[in-house]
Amino acid sequence: MPGIKGPSDYSQEPPRHPCLQINSKEPFNAEPPRSALVSSYVTPVDLFYKRNHGPIPVVDDIERYCFDITGLIQTPKNLYMRDVRMLPKYNVTAILQCAGNRRTAMSKTRKVRGVGWDVSAIGNAVWGGAKLADVLELVGIPKLTSRTQSGGKHVEFVSIDKCKEENGGPYKASIPLIQATNPEADVLLAYEMNGEPLNRDHGYPLRVIVPGVIGARSVKWLDSINIIAEECQGFFMQKDYKMFPPSVDWDNINWSTRRPQMDFPVQSVICSLEDVQSIKPGKITITGYAASGGGRGIERVDVSIDGGKTWLEASRSQKTGIPYISDHESSDKWAWVLFEITVDIPHSTEIVAKAVDSAANVQPENVQDIWNLRGILNTSWHRVQVRVGHSNM
Repeated sequence: MPGIKGPSDYSQEPPRHPCLQINSKEPFNAEPPRSALVSSYVTPVDLFYKRNHGPIPVVDDIERYCFDITGLIQTPKNLYMRDVRMLPKYNVTAILQCAGNRRTAMSKTRKVRGVGWDVSAIGNAVWGGAKLADVLELVGIPKLTSRTQSGGKHVEFVSIDKCKEENGGPYKASIPLIQATNPEADVLLAYEMNGEPLNRDHGYPLRVIVPGVIGARSVKWLDSINIIAEECQGFFMQKDYKMFPPSVDWDNINWSTRRPQMDFPVQSVICSLEDVQSIKPGKITITGYAASGGGRGIERVDVSIDGGKTWLEASRSQKTGIPYISDHESSDKWAWVLFEITVDIPHSTEIVAKAVDSAANVQPENVQDIWNLRGILNTSWHRVQVRVGHSNM
């Protein structure tokens, strides 16, 4: 694609924040310390987790950069950044969460394959750009269209990014056309993150943001958009990021029996304490994040200081000075909620958090019940051990 290229090696990687915990150096996959996540409602760009499948693309001429919209449509187009910027700009506050967030904890039950994420493969940002529904109107697809005249029912996003899983081909993913053409779904072609141009790690110059859906569908470094009849047949849609039961292993797996994962389930994590932490006896403030997929709000966050025998309700917040009400128009429906509760801890114990979303979905109690061979969607109760009067292990 003119103006941008995918390097063949890692010699041109961008600088990264030194506090990031590196899970893989090449390709670069890293997350911030959990305590950093609750320091602000909007996650600073430098502290937003980095998920990559190959070397970071390099833009050598932004004026020449463009992308194609082709496929089952009447009027294919080639669009430049100036074309996207001429459309109405929207700011959408939304989390991105890797489907493998909390994989490390799941792997302690039984071995899984994948990047060893702790609890910070998630971040909340303000994404700025054009709505995909407006962009698709430029090629003659009206809003709220489920099928084009030529039979297109899905929108495939293809990246500049080349990855080994695609045998050196591009990373790609798709979403249903009805979601892409629905303005209320807030799917963006984003060129800003937290009010600044995207940086290279996060998709500069242009990326897709699909709110409420696992991060794997929000394709970075956009190369082309294809209107297709069936789901994208790429590796990460068909041979990865699918939810299998605990009975399936690498010897009996049949990828075609499951649909690609889209929405993520309700999730919560304690961020103010490590997995095992020593504290002094007395009052402590427990803070963390909670989120659900599909635009569902967080109705409640319960915290237990006795391993789940009894529960206390934590306070929830988003924007400063505005009370959080689940699914209310004043709340950011695609964003996370920060929770907080102050409790008295006189002796060593297990502290647990679980969230309930606006559809009354609740996190499963045990990770064993949702174990799967790829280690995705670990949304089990989050547990930390506190040792009163003892040092960290």
